[in-house]
Amino acid sequence: MKGKLADLARRAVSSLAHSHHQTSASTSISSSCFRYYSSVTTTSPPPNNKLFVGGLSLSADEKSLLDAFSVYGEVTEVRILYDKETGRSRGFGFIHFSKEDEATCARDAMDGKAFFGRPLRIAFALDKVRGAPVVVPRVRNSENAPVPERLNSFKSV
Repeated sequence: MKGKLADLARRAVSSLAHSHHQTSASTSISSSCFRYYSSVTTTSPPPNNKLFVGGLSLSADEKSLLDAFSVYGEVTEVRILYDKETGRSRGFGFIHFSKEDEATCARDAMDGKAFFGRPLRIAFALDKVRGAPVVVPRVRNSENAPVPERLNSFKSV
Protein backbone atom coordinates (compact mmCIF):
# COMPACT_ATOMS: atom_id res chain seq x y z
CA MET A 1 0.00 0.00 0.00
CA LYS A 2 2.77 2.46 0.91
CA GLY A 3 4.56 1.62 -2.33
CA LYS A 4 1.44 2.40 -4.36
CA LEU A 5 0.90 5.69 -2.53
CA ALA A 6 4.52 6.70 -3.00
CA ASP A 7 4.29 5.84 -6.71
CA LEU A 8 1.12 7.93 -7.09
CA ALA A 9 2.76 10.84 -5.27
CA ARG A 10 5.82 10.65 -7.52
CA ARG A 11 3.64 10.67 -10.63
CA ALA A 12 1.60 13.62 -9.36
CA VAL A 13 4.74 15.61 -8.52
CA SER A 14 6.33 14.70 -11.84
CA SER A 15 3.24 15.80 -13.78
CA LEU A 16 2.98 18.98 -11.70
CA ALA A 17 6.65 19.75 -12.27
CA HIS A 18 6.29 19.02 -15.99
CA SER A 19 3.21 21.26 -16.42
CA HIS A 20 4.75 23.98 -14.23
CA HIS A 21 7.96 23.84 -16.26
CA GLN A 22 6.01 24.40 -19.47
CA THR A 23 4.26 27.50 -18.08
CA SER A 24 7.25 29.04 -16.33
CA ALA A 25 10.79 28.45 -17.49
CA SER A 26 12.34 30.37 -14.58
CA THR A 27 10.87 28.23 -11.78
CA SER A 28 10.76 24.46 -11.57
CA ILE A 29 9.59 22.05 -8.88
CA SER A 30 11.90 19.21 -8.03
CA SER A 31 10.27 15.94 -7.02
CA SER A 32 13.21 15.32 -4.66
CA CYS A 33 11.94 17.95 -2.21
CA PHE A 34 8.82 15.83 -1.61
CA ARG A 35 10.60 12.66 -0.58
CA TYR A 36 10.91 13.95 3.00
CA TYR A 37 7.22 13.22 3.55
CA SER A 38 7.84 9.48 3.26
CA SER A 39 7.95 7.50 6.50
CA VAL A 40 10.11 4.74 5.01
CA THR A 41 13.64 4.56 6.39
CA THR A 42 16.58 2.60 5.07
CA THR A 43 18.18 1.90 8.42
CA SER A 44 16.99 -0.94 10.62
CA PRO A 45 16.88 -0.92 14.41
CA PRO A 46 19.88 -2.39 16.23
CA PRO A 47 19.73 -6.11 17.00
CA ASN A 48 17.94 -7.08 20.20
CA ASN A 49 15.97 -10.05 21.47
CA LYS A 50 12.55 -8.73 20.35
CA LEU A 51 11.33 -9.25 16.78
CA PHE A 52 8.58 -7.42 14.92
CA VAL A 53 6.64 -9.87 12.73
CA GLY A 54 4.47 -8.33 10.02
CA GLY A 55 2.34 -9.77 7.25
CA LEU A 56 0.53 -12.22 9.51
CA SER A 57 -2.47 -14.04 8.15
CA LEU A 58 -5.76 -13.68 10.02
CA SER A 59 -5.47 -17.44 10.66
CA ALA A 60 -2.21 -17.09 12.58
CA ASP A 61 -2.34 -17.25 16.36
CA GLU A 62 0.17 -17.10 19.23
CA LYS A 63 0.51 -20.89 19.44
CA SER A 64 1.34 -21.25 15.74
CA LEU A 65 3.94 -18.47 15.96
CA LEU A 66 5.43 -20.06 19.08
CA ASP A 67 5.69 -23.42 17.31
CA ALA A 68 7.29 -21.88 14.21
CA PHE A 69 9.85 -19.71 16.03
CA SER A 70 10.79 -21.96 18.96
CA VAL A 71 12.92 -23.97 16.52
CA TYR A 72 15.44 -21.09 16.59
CA GLY A 73 15.70 -20.71 20.36
CA GLU A 74 13.84 -20.17 23.62
CA VAL A 75 10.80 -17.96 22.98
CA THR A 76 9.79 -16.10 26.14
CA GLU A 77 6.75 -14.22 24.82
CA VAL A 78 4.56 -14.11 21.71
CA ARG A 79 2.06 -11.30 21.22
CA ILE A 80 -0.25 -10.65 18.26
CA LEU A 81 -2.03 -7.30 18.28
CA TYR A 82 -5.79 -7.29 17.77
CA ASP A 83 -8.22 -4.55 16.78
CA LYS A 84 -10.12 -3.29 19.85
CA GLU A 85 -13.45 -2.92 18.07
CA THR A 86 -13.58 -6.02 15.85
CA GLY A 87 -11.28 -8.40 17.73
CA ARG A 88 -9.56 -9.31 14.46
CA SER A 89 -5.79 -9.54 14.13
CA ARG A 90 -4.08 -6.35 12.94
CA GLY A 91 -1.64 -8.51 10.95
CA PHE A 92 1.47 -8.04 13.07
CA GLY A 93 2.95 -9.06 16.37
CA PHE A 94 6.10 -9.41 18.46
CA ILE A 95 8.22 -12.37 19.49
CA HIS A 96 10.65 -12.19 22.42
CA PHE A 97 13.64 -14.54 22.58
CA SER A 98 15.79 -15.20 25.62
CA LYS A 99 18.98 -14.34 23.67
CA GLU A 100 19.80 -11.79 20.98
CA ASP A 101 21.65 -14.31 18.77
CA GLU A 102 18.57 -16.58 18.73
CA ALA A 103 16.45 -13.65 17.55
CA THR A 104 19.00 -12.86 14.85
CA CYS A 105 18.97 -16.47 13.66
CA ALA A 106 15.15 -16.53 13.57
CA ARG A 107 14.99 -13.24 11.68
CA ASP A 108 17.49 -14.40 9.09
CA ALA A 109 15.73 -17.74 8.61
CA MET A 110 12.08 -16.61 8.61
CA ASP A 111 12.10 -13.19 6.91
CA GLY A 112 10.21 -13.53 3.63
CA LYS A 113 9.10 -17.12 4.29
CA ALA A 114 5.45 -18.05 3.72
CA PHE A 115 3.42 -18.53 6.89
CA PHE A 116 -0.24 -19.48 6.48
CA GLY A 117 0.05 -18.44 2.83
CA ARG A 118 1.54 -14.98 3.39
CA PRO A 119 5.20 -13.88 3.39
CA LEU A 120 6.46 -12.70 6.78
CA ARG A 121 8.25 -9.39 7.21
CA ILE A 122 10.57 -9.64 10.19
CA ALA A 123 12.76 -6.95 11.74
CA PHE A 124 14.21 -6.15 15.13
CA ALA A 125 11.59 -4.27 17.14
CA LEU A 126 12.07 -0.74 18.41
CA ASP A 127 11.92 -0.28 22.16
CA LYS A 128 9.09 2.12 22.90
CA VAL A 129 8.60 3.84 26.21
CA ARG A 130 4.89 3.77 26.94
CA GLY A 131 3.34 7.15 26.26
CA ALA A 132 6.49 8.69 24.80
CA PRO A 133 6.89 9.34 21.08
CA VAL A 134 9.35 7.22 19.13
CA VAL A 135 11.69 9.32 17.00
CA VAL A 136 12.76 7.54 13.84
CA PRO A 137 15.66 9.28 12.07
CA ARG A 138 15.07 10.29 8.46
CA VAL A 139 17.71 9.47 5.88
CA ARG A 140 18.60 12.09 3.28
CA ASN A 141 20.35 11.49 -0.01
CA SER A 142 22.46 14.57 0.44
CA GLU A 143 23.39 16.75 3.40
CA ASN A 144 22.92 19.82 1.17
CA ALA A 145 19.43 18.82 0.05
CA PRO A 146 16.86 21.54 0.75
CA VAL A 147 14.28 20.88 3.43
CA PRO A 148 10.78 22.06 2.51
CA GLU A 149 9.85 25.17 4.49
CA ARG A 150 6.85 23.50 6.20
CA LEU A 151 9.12 20.88 7.75
CA ASN A 152 11.65 23.32 9.24
CA SER A 153 9.47 23.77 12.34
CA PHE A 154 9.47 20.00 12.96
CA LYS A 155 13.22 19.52 13.29
CA SER A 156 14.17 17.01 15.96
CA VAL A 157 15.92 18.27 19.06
